[in-house]
Parts: sequence; C-alpha cells; structure tokens
Amino acid sequence: MHKLSLPVPGDDALAASSALQQLIINDIHQHQGWITFSRYMELALYAPDLGYYSGGATKLGKDGDFTTAPEMSPLFGATLARLASQLFSQTAAEVMEFGAGTGKLALDFLSECQLSGIAIERYFIVELSGELRARQEELLKGFPQVQWLQKMPDSFSGIVLGNEVLDAMPVELVIKTADGWHEVGVAVVDKESAPRLIFREQPQACSSDKITQIPYADELPTGYLTEVHAIATGFMHSLAVMLLASGKPAAAILIDYGFPAAEYYHPQREQGSLMCHYRHHAHPDPFYLPGLQDITAHVDFTAMARAGLAAGLELLNYTSQAGFLTAAGIADVLARTSPEQVMDYLPQANALQKLVSPAEMGELFKVLVMGQGVELSENLLRLDRSHRL
Repeated sequence: MHKLSLPVPGDDALAASSALQQLIINDIHQHQGWITFSRYMELALYAPDLGYYSGGATKLGKDGDFTTAPEMSPLFGATLARLASQLFSQTAAEVMEFGAGTGKLALDFLSECQLSGIAIERYFIVELSGELRARQEELLKGFPQVQWLQKMPDSFSGIVLGNEVLDAMPVELVIKTADGWHEVGVAVVDKESAPRLIFREQPQACSSDKITQIPYADELPTGYLTEVHAIATGFMHSLAVMLLASGKPAAAILIDYGFPAAEYYHPQREQGSLMCHYRHHAHPDPFYLPGLQDITAHVDFTAMARAGLAAGLELLNYTSQAGFLTAAGIADVLARTSPEQVMDYLPQANALQKLVSPAEMGELFKVLVMGQGVELSENLLRLDRSHRL
C-alpha cells in the first residue's frame, strides 16, 4: 500500500509525518505492542502540532485534500441560515458550530443573515485546532457575533450545526472470525530499514458492547471487517446532555456521508468504509504519511439517532442532503442571481447540481436533525426517512 502513486510532499511535511509516526510507534510500545485503531486515528488526526487537524497543512479546498459543501458554494451556508431563521422563532437566536474548518460555512451563514436581516445574537465555534482557529478568526473578523470555545458548554439553546464532523471521529475496527468478533488494532514491525505500522487482530474476542450497533452480527460472513462508532455515539450523548440542560427548545443539524445501519452493515460491504484523502486522491491505506492525510469512515446514522434518543432527544428528521437543501429553499437562494448574469449564475448553478444530484453529494450525504421542543416545516417533514433508521 505504501507504493501509492500520490503527489510527493515537501521535506518539511515529510519530516512532520516522520515525527508523528515515531510518536505513534512510541505509544504502541508503551501499550505492550498494540493500540486500538481509534487510538491510532486519534493520534494521526489530532496529536498536538503534528496530527492532520492540529498541524499547519492546508486541508480544505483546491489546495487541500478534499472539498466540503461550504467550500463549493455559498448557497449551502445561505440555505442553512434561511432555515435557521425559521427555527429562531422557537429557539434562542444562537448557533453553535462544530468542525468549522476554514470558517467558510460560518462566513456564508452570517453573510446571509446580514443580507436578509436575520437577527442572530451569537455564533459559537467549538474549535480544538489552533491553526484552524487562526484561519477562522481572520476570515470572520467582520462578524462580532462569533465567539470561540475550546469545549462543549454545559448547556445551550439554539441551533447546532455539524457539517462533516461525525465522519472525522475515530472509529474502532472489528472483524468477524470463526471464534466471534475480534478487534483490529495497530502494531509495529521493527525492520532494519525502517519500522512499519501494520494492522493486527487481537487474539481474544472483543466484548459484546463493541458490536451492539451491528444488526444481524451473527449472520455476517467470516472475514467481515467493519467500523463501530463509540466516540461519535459518545458525542451524540454529550450533545443531548448539553441541549437538554437548558430546558428550552433546541435543534442539532448534522450533515455527513453515511447510511442507516441496514445499509452500513450490508453483507456486500465486507471491508467497511474506511477511506483516506490526500491531495484530492482517495485511497484505503491509513498508514500512508500519517498526519498529512485525512482518515474518515462513513457514518452509521442509526447508531447516531439511537444515541440521541437514548439520551432524551427527539428525532426530528432524517433525509438526504438533496431533499433537505431543496426543502430548505436552496433553489430560491440561487434564483436571486439572474441567469443573464452568466459569470455569476453558472458557477452557482453547477455547485447546486453537485450538492443535490444523486450522482454527486445529494444522496450519499444525509441530514440528521435531533432536538427538543422544535417543529420543522411541512416541506421537510414530507421528505422524512426516519423509518429507514
């Protein structure tokens, strides 16, 4: 896998990746030669100064490794702002965004509020990366409503936004064997030339709670490898505690790529959904240049909804990104630009097509809305797919 034909990074980037690999190797040695895959993913993505999200490399957009919906078009953030303006009649006029990236979603959201006269009191960004926060502060310096937080507060009443947040949370890997389900973690092979990170299966069966989110786990074939999402479900629980603590109406809108459990753990998806992104190349090797590439897994939306429900939230809506954006009025936002203004209209129309087309992001990406005391519009409720969870 390390002979991938991918762009070659510079010397500084290679040195940073080498330092992170050594940190990971040291961690493995400190844990008797084996760590969980979620621990490896945590270090690869979030190790201070060296991890993918905590280092200084450009991550998003044309110069980065992948492109998100807000980076594609301001239509995305503007549409979410229009939806939030409807919900603000029920909740506090406050937003909290997790995983704000470059700050582009916040910029487009707040710009639409400014343009359309939507009153918003505060826009919180929960950001752990100092490098990303610095970029966000520069981009959003014209909006005094923005405040940064380093952790989730105890309570919040408003609208929570999370675009491609859940997929970046570390996952555990498990494999079905003749002896039951075993956890697959990371070990190191110390070769004379250079140590190498490898997958290694634990010899003993893993605890049953590791596989509770896998439907029909006993019926899946031997050799079936997949992810389980303990950290993401823990996040959903914490989110619920925060929203319920206020005792006031609130809603969380989570947008990501993934499936309900019946599709996620389909017999044909026998090698899971783990994927890496480096310079707009997608590949399956998580050990390639740690710290320089993104590592993600698709989201099990059934597990996310169940975690929220178990913690006391209401399941308000689950649908495709295409249905959600259409119902929220993205076409109306585009219609403000005349087709006769070709240079302005065509790029936006093309971006809208990517956001809602089933062949692009429209069907792969889903939207989960959970909260308390909030009613959604009939347009959204007509498209609800919660029965598929």
